[in-house]
This record gives sequence, C-alpha cells and structure tokens, in this order.
Amino acid sequence: MDDVLKPVAPGDLRFVLDCVGRAPRAPQAVPKRPLRPDAVTFETHPLYRGMKAHRAFADVAGLQSPYYRAHDAMAGARTKIDGRDVVNFASYDYLSLNGHPEVLEAVDAATRAFGTSVSASRMTAGERSVHLDLERAIARLYQAEDAIAFVSGHAGAVSAIGTLFGPKDLIVHDELIHNCVYVGAALTGAARRSFPHNDLEALEAILEAERDRFERVLIVTEGLFSMDGDMPDLARLVALKEAYSAILMVDEAHAVGVLGAGGRGVFEEQGVDPRSVDLWFGTLSKTLVSCGGYVAGSAAAIDLLKHHAPGFVYSVGMPPAAAAAASAALRIMLREPARVQKLRANSHLFHTCAHAAGLIVGSSVGAGVIPVMVGDPVRTLEVAEFLLARGVNAFPVLPPGVPEGTSRLRFFISAGHEAEQIEMAVAVTVAGLQASPASPRSGRGGRPAPR
Repeated sequence: MDDVLKPVAPGDLRFVLDCVGRAPRAPQAVPKRPLRPDAVTFETHPLYRGMKAHRAFADVAGLQSPYYRAHDAMAGARTKIDGRDVVNFASYDYLSLNGHPEVLEAVDAATRAFGTSVSASRMTAGERSVHLDLERAIARLYQAEDAIAFVSGHAGAVSAIGTLFGPKDLIVHDELIHNCVYVGAALTGAARRSFPHNDLEALEAILEAERDRFERVLIVTEGLFSMDGDMPDLARLVALKEAYSAILMVDEAHAVGVLGAGGRGVFEEQGVDPRSVDLWFGTLSKTLVSCGGYVAGSAAAIDLLKHHAPGFVYSVGMPPAAAAAASAALRIMLREPARVQKLRANSHLFHTCAHAAGLIVGSSVGAGVIPVMVGDPVRTLEVAEFLLARGVNAFPVLPPGVPEGTSRLRFFISAGHEAEQIEMAVAVTVAGLQASPASPRSGRGGRPAPR
C-alpha cells in the first residue's frame, strides 16, 4: 500500500506516458509565413475604426459620449452623476423596488446561508433552494408547468432558442425584436424571417407561404417593446400559432411589473390565457431588480433546457443573492398592485403632457417605456446633454439600436417618480428641442442601446 502512495519520480512519469502512448514530442518547426501586422492587432479592426470615426465626429461637434457614465448612487427615480443629483429616467426599476428593505433582507439571508457564489454549475454542485423557489414562483406567474432561471438574460434567450430549434426549423420574429433573439436564431442554423413591426397580416403571409417546408416554426415577439413602448395583439398571435401549428415565444422583459392590473404582463393586460403561449421569456433585471433571465413553459421544454442549454449547463449557477432578490421583488409586486397603478398613473401623466407639448412619442401606449422621437442622431445627443445639464437623465438611443432616422430619447417611468418631476422633464425636453433646432449634420452610428 505504501508503494502506491509514493510520489512519482520524473523518470517514472516518462515511463507511464510512454506506456499510454503520450510521451512528450519534440517541437515541430512551423513554416514562416508573410508578415501581416494588420492580422495581429485590433486597432485595424473595422469595428474599432468605425468607433474611432464616430468619436472624432463627436469631438468636432462638441458632443460628449453618453455611454458608460458612472452613477454614484442607487438606481431609481433619482441618481447622482458627476456629483450632481438628477431625476433619473434611464433605469428600469419600474416599481421602485431597488433597495426595498424586504429585498435587502432576502439578499442578506441568502448570502449568509449560501455565500456570494454557488461556485459550480447547478447541474454539478450549484443547485440551491433559492433557485428552485424562484423558478416555482415564475412558473406560477404564467400558470406554466415549469421554469428555468439563467444567470444572464441575454445568454438565457440565446441558449434557449439555440437549444430548442435547429436547421430544419423556421424562426419568424418581429423586425424590432431584441438582439438576444437575433443571436439565438443565428446559432440554430434555422431559416429566419422577420415581419414588419406588429404587422400580423405580414406574419400570416409568411406562415401561409412557408410553414409546410419546416419541422418546427417559432414565432417571437415582445410583450412590451423596449424601444417603442407598444404591444402586439397577443390573442391574434395565439390564433395564428394555433392555425399554423407553430410555437409562440413572448419576451416579457419590460412587460412584467408594467402591464396588467397586477403587473403580470401582456397576457393580463389583454385578457389572454397565459397557458396559450408556449414559451415565456423574461429578464430579472427590470421590475425584479436583480440579474439574470428565465424561460417558463412545458415541463418537457424546461427539462430539455436544464440538461442541454449551454448557458445553463456550462455556466455557474445564479448567485444566491440574485435569486433571492428576484423572488422577493416578485412577491412584493403581486402583493402590492398599488405600485403598478402608481407606475401606470405616472406613465399616463408623462404621455399626456408630452402629447400636449407637441412631443412625438411614436406608437407608445404610455406604459413604462415612452420614447421622444428626435430623428437626427446629433440633435438627439445635443438634447440629451441639455437635459442632463438641467438635472434630467434620459438616455439617447441611436442607430443601429433603432432604425436610421428614428433616433430618440427613451424615458423609463417608474412608480417612484413624482408628478412634478415628470412635468419638469417634459418641459425641459421641449426647451432642449427648441434650443437645438433640426440640423443638417448627420451622425451615422452610435451603439445599440442595452435594454
């Protein structure tokens, strides 16, 4: 027995490697190739060159970059930027639950019980009761058989779509769908089609022409569109997916906590049975003031994802604090519908004041997400700077985050905003547009705005 435990000497190791055919090999000479300096540096990358050109243009125009501004306070109806208190319309804490005492207590309890990390994938050694509690609560929200919680919202959608669909399938989505759906669809190898925004007649034409050529067909839309603040006709979508034997997936990232009397989302807002939707996707970083994403649906779909979705199987499990925060926020939302009503009242006030002031808010229904359309990217940046200098933080959204010619300021309304803050924000926006008249200067590009 002692011989078995003796350290292996270097000579013995070579003998063992020889026996299993793994003896170290002499380095092989690599043939020299022509020198290509541009192939080993990222300074010449086309995307980097484009970024430099945009920054140079902004410098000439005297504009500051709105990206990566550090906030020095908790995100909410107010924040602090560069040491100044400002009214914040750039964070999606819709029900003003970030920092809520009950959420903080849940985070503290989960952290004390399980630490700051589960230190493994959930499949191997990272499963904790806080994960299961969250998934059960999400499944109940949609009356679904089961749910899965991912450590990342974007990666969750990419993994779910990439796992459930393949080259023999068709994915049809609204043209304004979020980037995570584009990426997930591309990974599947499936055929992809988009239909004009909320144009369900165009969707039906695609299904009529192409359904029979594919095994599975996935239709993807959003419950509340993150850039335009409008909704699809969910009942009509359900009818179409049933008529053409398709699968319907709805992204509820911005709808939970905003739509429906109890904040349950687009199905509650429009009186549709949630069980008629096959896959509900959402993120935990908006109303639920945490981080991560989820999919709710049939037991078979969730079981499949829990054993095959790369973003779940090969990723560390969600931190206990994140799962506990989301669960606590969901409990508060369902227990206190008055928060949802306050959010809707604030949204209605902003929407009404904006209309009265002549601002263009596009197709927004006036619930949580309200854009003020500007059009020209340079003018949009100028107005955003004007607002920030006067204590209003509203983020400018430019192409390619939105189509060319539709640059805008996007206002996220929360239950924590006061009427005076909303009225002031509208007035300052009007003044900013007047101070920055339509300009012939055009700024191509920008960055896609995160949701």
